[in-house]
Amino acid sequence: MTWIVFDYGGVLSLPQPESDAEEMARALSAESEAFKRGYWEHRLEFDRGSLSPHAYWSAVLGRSVTHSEVARLVAMDIASWAHPNEGTVALLGHLIEMGRDVALLSNAPVCVGDGLDELPWVAAIGRRFYSGRMGLVKPDREIYDEMARALDAVPSEIVFIDDRQDNVEGAERAGMTGVHFTDAAALRETLLDIREAGRSAG
Repeated sequence: MTWIVFDYGGVLSLPQPESDAEEMARALSAESEAFKRGYWEHRLEFDRGSLSPHAYWSAVLGRSVTHSEVARLVAMDIASWAHPNEGTVALLGHLIEMGRDVALLSNAPVCVGDGLDELPWVAAIGRRFYSGRMGLVKPDREIYDEMARALDAVPSEIVFIDDRQDNVEGAERAGMTGVHFTDAAALRETLLDIREAGRSAG
């Protein structure tokens, strides 16, 4: 049995639009470039679950935030990652229709993962792993090992797809087949090649 595991942002979804990040900054009367720097500077620890939403957004803005501000920012943050990559989503749907075993592994804080789970193309994936729920992040080896254990799969049975080369290399160090995502058409061809190689080896 081979598991096909998708990253989320930049693979199943489009990258976060600059306009969405700027809209978040405007909503809190923050300077746009400073907001974006803070957003990414503290993001990995938010993804890991080391920062609460209140602590993260306070760090991003450089001031304490209110509960209503946090709620607004979380909703806008989720929306900024909810633009589907139509080609990849179509490929995902095709794999599910074929009965292939698919899963999701994403660096995302708990609150964002909860929001993404409401999206129909994400809800269709039976096994979903978010860094915030696991207390681990890509590309650290432990997150891949933990996912393999949860799937009851040996690493060589897992094909992992990500748009970040460091995350692909992390999966490969864990013994998985890594695929660097560029676009849906290339991914479709790569998965066909992997499947044919598996048949030949069998």
